[in-house]
This record gives sequence, C-alpha cells and structure tokens, in this order.
Amino acid sequence: MHEYYMRQALTIAEYAIGRTSPNPLVGAVIVRDGRIVGQGWHRQAGTPHAEIHALNQAGELARGATMYVTLEPCSHYGLTGPCTEAIIAAGIRQVVAAMTDPNPEVAGNGFKKLREAGIEVIEGVFAEAAARQNEVFLKWITTGMPFTVLKTATTLDGKIATVAGQSQWITGPEARNFVHMLRDRYDAIVTGIGTVIADNPQLTTRLPQGGKNPVRVIVDSMGRTPPDANVVSDGQARTIIAVSRDAPRQKLELLARHGAEIWELDRANGGLDLRALFRRLGKDRLTGVLVEAGAALNASLFNDNLVDKVHWFVSPQIVGGHSAPGPVGGAGIAALSGAITLEDVETGMVGKDLLITAYIARREGRDVYRACGRIGQS
Repeated sequence: MHEYYMRQALTIAEYAIGRTSPNPLVGAVIVRDGRIVGQGWHRQAGTPHAEIHALNQAGELARGATMYVTLEPCSHYGLTGPCTEAIIAAGIRQVVAAMTDPNPEVAGNGFKKLREAGIEVIEGVFAEAAARQNEVFLKWITTGMPFTVLKTATTLDGKIATVAGQSQWITGPEARNFVHMLRDRYDAIVTGIGTVIADNPQLTTRLPQGGKNPVRVIVDSMGRTPPDANVVSDGQARTIIAVSRDAPRQKLELLARHGAEIWELDRANGGLDLRALFRRLGKDRLTGVLVEAGAALNASLFNDNLVDKVHWFVSPQIVGGHSAPGPVGGAGIAALSGAITLEDVETGMVGKDLLITAYIARREGRDVYRACGRIGQS
C-alpha cells in the first residue's frame, strides 16, 4: 500500500517540472483511514513546499494520518520555514519518504527531528525513482555542477547536415516539439559560436501552451557573436557569452551594450576552460543544462566528462558524403576500449524519428544518482 500512495506523490511532483530550480521536485500525499485527504507539490523556489500544501488541504484530517513524501522534509529555515515543524504541529502520525535529502542543511536531520517528536518514519520507498526524478537537483546540490543533457539529431548514416551544410530539418515536427519541452525543463541551453553563425538560432521555448525560456549560453572564445544575432538582439531571454581573456575588447563591449553578459574564462585543451564555465553556471544556480551544439563543442564536452545524459534522435534518412558532418568531432579514439559507454538505454519513437535516451557511464553525476537512490534501502 505504501507503494500506491508514493506513486501518487511522485506523479504530482512532476506537475512542477522545470519550475522549482534550484529546489528539487517534491510531491506529498496525506492519507487517513485509507483515503487521500490532502496532497500538494512544490511549485516554485521561495514558495511553500509540497508538505505545506498537503497539510493545508488536509486541515484537521491530518491529525493521526500518514504523509507520503518524495524527499525528506526540510528541517531548516530558508526562504520558507521548516516543514518538519509544520508536520509535527499538524499531528501527523507516520511519514513515509522515498529518500534522504542530500542537501547538507537537511541530510537526515529532518528524519531525526520527526523521530524525536514520536513520529514513525519509513525511508526508501521508491528511492531510485525519486532519485531519477530529481537527478538534476541531486548532481547540483552534491557537486556544485549542473546536470548536463546533450541533445543531437542525426540521419541514419550519422550526419547532422548535408555536404552543403543544410540541417533543417533532419527530424520531424514531433521531435522538434520534444526539444522545446526539454528547453522548458532545463535552466540553461548551451551552444557554440559555429551554430550561432550558421543557423542564427533563437534557443527559446516555443510550445503551443507557452513555456519558460532557458538562459542562453554561447561558447565563443573570440567574441565573434554578431550583435544582431537573435540570441543577443531579441530580448527573449538572458544571454551569456563565454569568451577567452584575449578576445577583442571592442567586440565584447559592443555585445555588452546590446545586453549580453560577458564571462571571461581561461583557455584549456586548445579552447575555453569548459569545466570552469560549468562550475560558474552551477554557482549561478543554473542546475540543469541542455546542450544543442555542433561536433566540435560536443566533442569537447565529452572529453571533459561534462555530459551526464543524452537524447539522441535518429531520422530515417540517408544523406551520405565524406564531408557531411557528424555529431561528435575532435580527434576521436584509436581503440574501442576508449569509447564513451552509455547505460540505462531507452528507445522509442517520436513521430517518425527514433529517440535514444541514455546516461553516460562512469560519470560523477550518475555516481551521485546511484548513491542517493540507495539511501534508506537495505
């Protein structure tokens, strides 16, 4: 029975996907005498947490009831008060939680306070599902680095464009709509200067029901982004241009006057220090990053172990051509033993296109996910 109500809590937590950063997704369900009497989900950072919404809905019916919550209730004062105090005051008899909150300000203290107040606490119900749901938050809160998802689309023969450079549209409308849902979900979108010059993209969310535009991050070591490029001139979203310290001052000043933020970085491995860039994104509380880039930047991100997950579309088309570009450039590998390995691979059709979703094996983000997913389990 615990599993039934925890599934409901996990389901309603998803209602706020893309809206709670830098906080986690959390759902809460209150059950009394076999009936749900209150439920809630965290809607946005700085607003009441899921537990508070559920308690407000339950009212006096919360006394003696069981609360199911997807993440350990907070026990500290932040932008809102501690949920543990509200749970104790409401007279909740039992708390069933999916997983411990790895946030150092919580990290077991919430459970400790509940138990000290005489509330029974059961941990580890659907812990792995809860950890996957909050994979973005878990990586960021434990490492300071954003969870990074690389999206690409290729033809069946592995090309991202024709020999003439034409790339619109490799995928169909359903796949493109899926990408806009990804943009709505993540805090920032990263691309390279080559993509900006070739395609002049907007990098905004264009869903029928609207959506949230991600922060746009352009990797542009020499400040070559045109001031009239959409990402600079359209005013639709915040735009960060990451440049090297030897980029021409006049170009940077012009871009800044047009509203772009200029982040100067050291060089590393023949290009910008991408790890430093992603650390700074994490410090800026950009917890989830979507990458839509070309072969060179994709290769650099893989080489620097910065990618956690991929969404890889394969279109049922063949274009051929030795010079037609593929999705990952760089020097490549000499032996298959050095190949990047994917795990937890899922496949499905999105319109006419095949979508492969998978995680990069042996990466810190996945280690964090697995460790957190096992919390509370025997």
